[in-house]
Amino acid sequence: MTARVRDGLRHEVLDANLTIPQVGLATLTWGNVSGVDREAGVFVIKPSGVPYKDLALDHLVTVRLSDGKVVGGDLRPSTDTETHRCLYLAFPSIGGITHTHSTHAVAFAQARRDIPVLGTTHADTFNGPVPCTPDLTAEQCASDYEYNTGRVIVDLLAGDDRRAVEVPAALVANHGPFTWG
Repeated sequence: MTARVRDGLRHEVLDANLTIPQVGLATLTWGNVSGVDREAGVFVIKPSGVPYKDLALDHLVTVRLSDGKVVGGDLRPSTDTETHRCLYLAFPSIGGITHTHSTHAVAFAQARRDIPVLGTTHADTFNGPVPCTPDLTAEQCASDYEYNTGRVIVDLLAGDDRRAVEVPAALVANHGPFTWG
């Protein structure tokens, strides 16, 4: 079964995923990119556990935005799928999401520290520091962990779509960065 998505979206998602290891933002199979087709009510995401060197267009998974049901593809979607879905539902301006385990951003996330504005490139893209979420509670970790990961980001940005545009990334404490655009 394959859901129809806008022309080019699957290629964009594949290309973005293949860029992750090329620029050193993740190792092994960690990290993922998704892109949303709001008109079709779906998003396309990297499957779980497929090495980047093997990743191909037919591996990508299409997920229904409303309920997280897989509607295209034969593989299991990324374990971060529910985090992506939560962010898409909360922030209508988001068209794509990237999650990596880049060394430096993960160090800030592990330290539970915001990344301060230290240069013009950061200042050109972000209206302030890259914020870090509070720790997830034991209850959030025990039930719907991935969706709750998205919720702590939404809560951090006060559910404000304009804020999500001004600050297009967040660090999840003890985890790593999620970025969007």
